[in-house]
Amino acid sequence: MKAKLLVVVAMSGLLFGCANNSELETQVETLSNKVDSLADQVGALRSDHAQMNADINAAKSASMEAQEEAARANARIDNMASGYSKK
Repeated sequence: MKAKLLVVVAMSGLLFGCANNSELETQVETLSNKVDSLADQVGALRSDHAQMNADINAAKSASMEAQEEAARANARIDNMASGYSKK
């Protein structure tokens, strides 16, 4: 008696499992689309990040050049001031 009941429960479990298969496939497809969308967004963010890093490095280089030029200009002004004498 218990064996028959166990077989009936197992068979009904298999039937119910197969009945929800299309819904499960729909959910998997939806999740797959979401994952693809997020992967595209991550790719775009990585590209933006790389561009920002390049811009930051260019700005650092430009600021260092400006600082060096300012130092040279200050040195020229100091040389002119020390060479000038009031008569």
